[in-house]
Amino acid sequence: MAKPEIYVSTDVESDGPIPGPHSMLSFGSAAYLADKTLIGTFSANLETLPGATGHPETMAWWAQNQPAWDACRKDCLPPEQAMVDYVAWLKKLPGKPVFVAYPAGFDFMFVYWYLIRFAGESPFSHSALDMKTLAMALLKTDYREATKRNMPREWFDPLPHNHIALDDAIEQGALFCNMLNRRQ
Repeated sequence: MAKPEIYVSTDVESDGPIPGPHSMLSFGSAAYLADKTLIGTFSANLETLPGATGHPETMAWWAQNQPAWDACRKDCLPPEQAMVDYVAWLKKLPGKPVFVAYPAGFDFMFVYWYLIRFAGESPFSHSALDMKTLAMALLKTDYREATKRNMPREWFDPLPHNHIALDDAIEQGALFCNMLNRRQ
């Protein structure tokens, strides 16, 4: 019997737009079955990369979001430890992990870079499922119109979106499952 797909909703908080010159500060993943059963979570706050610096625009945004900043700067782990632990967690899931994010381009770029750099592998292979693209298909609209403000309210569960990576991953994972179950 084939293993089910496990939708790993992932959110990243960073101090700039790209990995390397900037650091992934925190990430959270919530593993869901298609029926919206949450089967596990993983999160880590990371030490910054040696030589990396915060991007001025991103750091200005963080200055306006102090509670989220404080949350992502507690109990920071070396990236090599966090990513090896993350790979072990992913491999213990009872199915094939599928990376899911909103938008996938940003979050996957950081997670994939960190996985390859610090763990030497990506259980997601080279791919990610983009929630904006799924919304575009479901709403039968242009990509730029596939925004949360244009999505039906019934797609959203009453969950926080507070820029704390794990909270946001759980919230977006529930949204993803609600969208997934609207397919015809």
